[in-house]
Amino acid sequence: MRMALAQARRGAALNEVPVGALVVKENRLVGVGFNQPIGTHDPTAHAEMVAMRDAARTLGNYRLSGCDLYVTLEPCGMCVGGIVHARIRRVVFGASEPKSGACVSQHRGFEQPWLNHRVEATGGVLAPQASALMSEFFARRRQESKQ
Repeated sequence: MRMALAQARRGAALNEVPVGALVVKENRLVGVGFNQPIGTHDPTAHAEMVAMRDAARTLGNYRLSGCDLYVTLEPCGMCVGGIVHARIRRVVFGASEPKSGACVSQHRGFEQPWLNHRVEATGGVLAPQASALMSEFFARRRQESKQ
């Protein structure tokens, strides 16, 4: 998760919402990403999606079976859908996302009965650090908009 936080800081340095993610398979880092929808003009360029695309290229397969995704913020509905389609085994996230979190906060996306793949989700890993990063980012943005 510390590596995911480092990715989130990369995004924050580019004025992107600071979310970082990485994909691990058999204790090997196979994909990394940070939020970049603003810079890439791509609404799907969330950290999770970027990391999964990187992992798919690394592994030469769009199926990421046996992979674990670490992300600093609870995934949204779009990312939950991508995670299921990629066949990610497990998601470990830092901070909960009370407004749009689709793992546990607003929706239990991985628990839908019609899905043909189940994803294990664990939240709260280094949550204080992930939350602080988000709070600092948005406080800075509010301050900048006042000036």
